Amino acid sequence: MPAQLAVIVTAFNEADRLPATLAAVKAAFPDARVLVADDGSRDATGHAALQHGAELVHSPVTIGKGGVATLAARRVLTGGEPPEVVVLCDGDLGETARELAQLVAALDDGEGADLAIAAFARRVGGGVGLALGFSRWATRELGGVELRAPISGQRAMRSELLPALLPFAPRFGMETAMNIDAARAGYRIAEVELDLEHRASGKTLRGFLHRFRQLADFAAVYRDRRRGRRLDRRSIVARRISDRRSVGGRRGRP
Repeated sequence: MPAQLAVIVTAFNEADRLPATLAAVKAAFPDARVLVADDGSRDATGHAALQHGAELVHSPVTIGKGGVATLAARRVLTGGEPPEVVVLCDGDLGETARELAQLVAALDDGEGADLAIAAFARRVGGGVGLALGFSRWATRELGGVELRAPISGQRAMRSELLPALLPFAPRFGMETAMNIDAARAGYRIAEVELDLEHRASGKTLRGFLHRFRQLADFAAVYRDRRRGRRLDRRSIVARRISDRRSVGGRRGRP
């Protein structure tokens, strides 16, 4: 386990499940710096975060998952010496958040990944797969990688990735954009199947509206990346090489 590790837990109205999630995160990463990115919750999410020893990054209004996660990630990078590894997870994992330690292990496994993504071992709820299928296609089309779980919010990465990925894409587009941006920058992506559970949306009106919003955000990411508004791969790789040379030549990636 890396000596310096930060965990960013994104949450919106998760006061009921957040305490169990934070307890599990603490069990998995006893010495980690834990931040809760609260996206303008109207319940006691912020209070639960503070009561369980987490740093609270609170947006007074709802700005979307990508926006509030960006605030927390920037605090991680500017608050003294950055950690070696950053873990991202959702606040509704409950006690299954203990499984996230396996994501960090994937970063140090053999050749090692730069970005490890959790694929849920069991599917609970969900719709007809349109939003997921679009994200999978966009990731393959623009990033050149095939992912089983392209929209999973449970991720571990080397902290050196963050400057290339920030700001995260707005709202639910965060993970799809991260896949594409990391792949284009030449970073290695791995998926790890974990026995996780979360608050799933079913085939209800509310569930379908949620997935429609997801799909709209994924489409916005596709349009944005297709038009080349992010740094191209060559410029990011050049910056990585320059940064590594300046700190004494950390190991490179092909």
